[in-house]
Amino acid sequence: MSRGYFVTGTDTGVGKTLVSAALLHAFAAQGLHVVGMKPVAAGCEWRDGEPYWEDVAQLQAASNIEAPLQSRNPYRFDPPIAPHIAASQADSRIDLAVIHRGYTDLQNHADIIIVEGAGGFYVPLNESDTMADLAQQLALPVILVVGMRLGCINHALLTVQAILNQGLVLAGWVANQLDPGMLVREDNLATLQHHITAPLLGVLPFHPGVGSAETALRLQIDRL
Repeated sequence: MSRGYFVTGTDTGVGKTLVSAALLHAFAAQGLHVVGMKPVAAGCEWRDGEPYWEDVAQLQAASNIEAPLQSRNPYRFDPPIAPHIAASQADSRIDLAVIHRGYTDLQNHADIIIVEGAGGFYVPLNESDTMADLAQQLALPVILVVGMRLGCINHALLTVQAILNQGLVLAGWVANQLDPGMLVREDNLATLQHHITAPLLGVLPFHPGVGSAETALRLQIDRL
């Protein structure tokens, strides 16, 4: 029976893809078949005349099995904007049922599925559903990536409360330092540890360009 985790963050750009890919590497090191899923990707580059979604590519590179793109990434949009707006501009609509079918297909391929959200926990997907609703429908335990910078305590605790209010399990969290000059970082970290009862899976230092395989060595997935 495959297991899955839903990775969300305190904001966009806090390292969800890095952590998701690192989790894949860490589970693969245990001899498991792993695959990453990015239900909605917004923000396309063009490389050699071909569209390229960085998040999708990183997750695929960290996976150790082949699975259909439509299952791994059901929705892809060009502009790097909110998913529901990107979908509307493309005359499309993000359907949670389509994503759920993709996830179900991945269960036939992998032992571990890491599902990476987009933006924060309450990012809208359509006129009524949010990322929180998707996590709830998939019934996955959540891993929270906290971007360590000024304001992170409030953002983290609000997101934790939102996860619990959704009836979901917070399986663990990762502290990712975004600001190399952050004041009293250790005090902020201690405050978060005091208020978040879920296990801290890892503390990532400020290190632009670090790879997901190296980051995996800093994660304690045995605490999940």
